[in-house]
Amino acid sequence: MQALSVEKSVAMIPDGASLMIGGFMSVGTPECVVDEIVRQKKRDLTVIANDTAMPGKGIGKLVTARVLRKVIASHIGLNPETQKQMMANELEVELVPQGTLIERIRAGGYGLGGILTQTGIGTSVEEGKQRIDVDGRSYLLELPLRADFALVQAFLADYLGNLSYALTARNFNPVMAMAAQTVVVCAEHIVPTGVISPDHIMTPAPVVDYLIANL
Repeated sequence: MQALSVEKSVAMIPDGASLMIGGFMSVGTPECVVDEIVRQKKRDLTVIANDTAMPGKGIGKLVTARVLRKVIASHIGLNPETQKQMMANELEVELVPQGTLIERIRAGGYGLGGILTQTGIGTSVEEGKQRIDVDGRSYLLELPLRADFALVQAFLADYLGNLSYALTARNFNPVMAMAAQTVVVCAEHIVPTGVISPDHIMTPAPVVDYLIANL
C-alpha cells in the first residue's frame, strides 16, 4: 500500500476508465476524490455504483460535470440531471436491480463466473440474458462486474491499509474493494497499525493499493 495525495491518486485514472464508487445517496462516497475528478476534467468514464446521488452531492457532481459516458446503477430517481442526459442520449444508463448489482460485484471480486437469480424474469431485465433451469426453477444468469478502479471511503485506515467503515457508509465499499484492479481509499481517520481491532477490520490491507494522505 502506498500513500498519495488526492491529486496524484486521481491523476492515475485515465480517460475512459471504469470506476466503482462506494456510497448510498453519497453516504460512504469519497467526496474528495469525486471533486478532484471534476477538477482534473476526466472524460468518458464508466461508473458502477448504487445510484447517482443528487445534483451537488457524490456521484451527482460527476453527472453535472458531464465526465461520464456510462452509468451502471440500481436507481437514478433522485437525480434529474442523470435522467435528462439519459433521455437526450448523452449518457448511457444501465439499470440493475439493487440486489443483483451487489451480487454481480461480489461475483467479480471473488472470481465467480456469475450468479443465478429469479429477479427480472418475465420483465425487460431478462432481455438478452441466458435463462438456466435448476431443479425445475428458472433463473437468469447475471455476469460478474469488475472495474479498473474502486474509489472507497473508509472511517478508519491504519498505516498498512487495513480498513474499517462506520454505520451506513459500510454499504457497497467493502465489496467494491474486492472487485477492481486498483483500489484507492479515502479515510476519515488514519491511525497507527494496531489501533483497529482485528475483529473490526472489514477490508484487509493486501486489497488496498493507495491510501489518500491527510495533508
